[in-house]
Amino acid sequence: MQLSEIDNPDVHDLLQIDPSSVSNIAAPFWVEQALRSCPWVVVRRAKAPEGQIAVGVRGATRSERWGGFFKTCIVRKIVRPEELLNFWRSPDPVPQTPARKTLQNLIKSWHELTCPWGPIGSLGFELATGRRVTTELSDLDIVIRAPVRISAEQARFLWECAIDLQTKLDIRVETPECGFSLQEYASNSSGRILLRYPDGLSLGDDPWSQRSPKLAIAS
Repeated sequence: MQLSEIDNPDVHDLLQIDPSSVSNIAAPFWVEQALRSCPWVVVRRAKAPEGQIAVGVRGATRSERWGGFFKTCIVRKIVRPEELLNFWRSPDPVPQTPARKTLQNLIKSWHELTCPWGPIGSLGFELATGRRVTTELSDLDIVIRAPVRISAEQARFLWECAIDLQTKLDIRVETPECGFSLQEYASNSSGRILLRYPDGLSLGDDPWSQRSPKLAIAS
């Protein structure tokens, strides 16, 4: 792993950290226990101080979610969502939850998609860490990395390939500037959609261009 990869992780990347370095963090009591048991965090969309990364920690329940900042020096490994497609089939006998089955079908439906993409959320965490966290009711969260423009027609095709699948899907598109919902982009007739930036939300019609301050709204 290159140092630049640690210094510049992308939102939704999963990071394995040094569990011995979490003893004195200012966080709820369950955070240290959770990280010692499973030392993985996810990169959040937030501005971080120099030398640090904005991360999210998940605990044992849905109510246990915490966002903070960790120093880059405690990162031991980075797993990106697109890498998870290479080992989404577990070598161990793992029950095939609806989210896992839907990912398998999506891989077939999107076989011609050239943009990097992969699972995030509960299934992404499960595949990266080997810890079972999905259930029969889990949604499937997906991210598409789009360094170059995806047309509305392409977005509609991708979404139409996904809407017939059984599991509820939340598909995010990440450009070099911001993130947005594939469904909203594909179905929006006005052209203006909600764009997610590290410092807040904006309404805009071009996720690949720099944000206009006049369109900023409260997050």
